[in-house]
Amino acid sequence: MTMKTLTWGLIGCGDISRKRVAPALRDLPTCTFLGVARKQADKAKAFAAQFGARRWYPAWEKLIADREIEAVYVATPTDLHCEQAVAAAEAGKHVLCEKPMGMTVAECDRMIAACRANGVSLGVAYYRHFYPVVARMKALIADGAVGRIVTAHINAYERFNPSPGEDRYWFMLREHAGGGPMFDFGCHRIEVLLNVLGPVTEVTGFIDTVVFEREVDDTGTAFLRFGSGAHGMLSVTHAAIEPQDTFSVFGTEGSLHVDVLNAGTLRIVGPDGVKTENHPPHENIHLPLIDDFTNSVLDGREPGVGGETGREVNRIEAMIYGR
Repeated sequence: MTMKTLTWGLIGCGDISRKRVAPALRDLPTCTFLGVARKQADKAKAFAAQFGARRWYPAWEKLIADREIEAVYVATPTDLHCEQAVAAAEAGKHVLCEKPMGMTVAECDRMIAACRANGVSLGVAYYRHFYPVVARMKALIADGAVGRIVTAHINAYERFNPSPGEDRYWFMLREHAGGGPMFDFGCHRIEVLLNVLGPVTEVTGFIDTVVFEREVDDTGTAFLRFGSGAHGMLSVTHAAIEPQDTFSVFGTEGSLHVDVLNAGTLRIVGPDGVKTENHPPHENIHLPLIDDFTNSVLDGREPGVGGETGREVNRIEAMIYGR
């Protein structure tokens, strides 16, 4: 029996594509990695050769015009997501888009509408949705292991302030990135909070440039109220020297603590003491996301992280930024 596969094209060949997306598209048995698109033709050709893609295109429009490509991974700066996702959908391609989904909620709505109108799937690359430690925390909460949730805290800090001419400098330009760390990686943590604690009903945010002189913010804090009544706090920065990647949930009967979310060690504090478990993510943290999306298309189901989730994250971001 021949295994069903989905034929992929990749738009954008930056750092994330090189380290995670392209290897996943190459390695997953349900994926056929056909082509890549990048403005610099020589780099597109070299990237395709490195990861076993048979075709390369100097323009993304040519990739989505390729009739053999069934799904497109959009891995470009945020300001390009909407245009490229809509065009791919109108060409009949399924779309898995990098985060944040769009620059605005209105762009997210356009992407959702285009995919629905053309009968294709839409996913957003919130890969932490598939972290085993997140699934374990969600299950413990559902089982009542820590009682009623009172509050949750996330810290995400990394020192980052690239200079003009560096590959990732576009993150410093508001017209391309949309915002600083709250928009870039804070969105990942918002999705985690939504996944674990449910819908958000109220949001207050502080967004500032505390240290660096640049277009986008370098520090942000958001205060969230969930439908359950629980509170949440999300703190992000590019300016602090000490890295942080924490997630803690406090309940009436115990608490859950992950000191490094990307590592997956979980401390469970309860009436009987402290228990430690290890739930590390996949070595390629994008692979479970791409595997889920691919199988959702092949099986005719909704992806684990769809367009509505991406839109909700953007809605919360808009309230944090006061937009």
